[in-house]
Amino acid sequence: MEGGTTSGRSPALDAVFKPVQPPTTFEETVERLGTAIRLGLLGPGSRLPAERELAEQLSISRSTLRHALTTLVQSGHLTSVRGRAGGTFVAEAPPLSEDSPGGEPLGESARAVLDMRVAVESGATLLAAERAGKGELALLDELVDHMAGAVPFKDYRRADVRFHIGVAEAAGSPALVTAMTEVQGHMSDLIARIAHPEEVLTRSNDQHRRLVACLRKRETAKAVTLMRRHIEGTEHILAGLMT
Repeated sequence: MEGGTTSGRSPALDAVFKPVQPPTTFEETVERLGTAIRLGLLGPGSRLPAERELAEQLSISRSTLRHALTTLVQSGHLTSVRGRAGGTFVAEAPPLSEDSPGGEPLGESARAVLDMRVAVESGATLLAAERAGKGELALLDELVDHMAGAVPFKDYRRADVRFHIGVAEAAGSPALVTAMTEVQGHMSDLIARIAHPEEVLTRSNDQHRRLVACLRKRETAKAVTLMRRHIEGTEHILAGLMT
């Protein structure tokens, strides 16, 4: 699409460009634009509004918008062209979906996995904030540092899985460790279906680091809230990038 006015724009596109709500503005922006591209609401080769204009329409900062656009470039949904005739364009051959605009992007089976993850991860985080010992926290720190390095995605994901299982271990509940292992297995199946932009991995690991800090300070409510936002962020990214 050219420009940023709503005249002549369909209600579906108006929904794409309505203000994004916090606290997951980055992830929701990725979902909003990625889904619009997958469903063909933003066609191949179409141009997005100028950065300032788009940030105003979505009611987000230009920094957040840049991170979201970079993610979608890295995932193959968008291309960035410099120069006088430049801008941000939908890729000529973006990842597409056969889902209808009114359908459930993730599907019932994926939603069931994500709902189970909320229950397991929230409970594990709550108990870990109460019970985590120095050794368990040190392991989580080590995993965060590993994910912060320039590692292949398969190594990042392996450490990511180990991190979340480590939270369950810090909760001191063998049953939660078993449940977390099962949930992470299902999550790996979902995550394998999307691209893995560096922007997303960096932001995710920043949340990991903040979560460990909360566990160390025994900030139970803050830790659970942060974990919930971490999970919501993953849900938005999956909904936006899954093909």
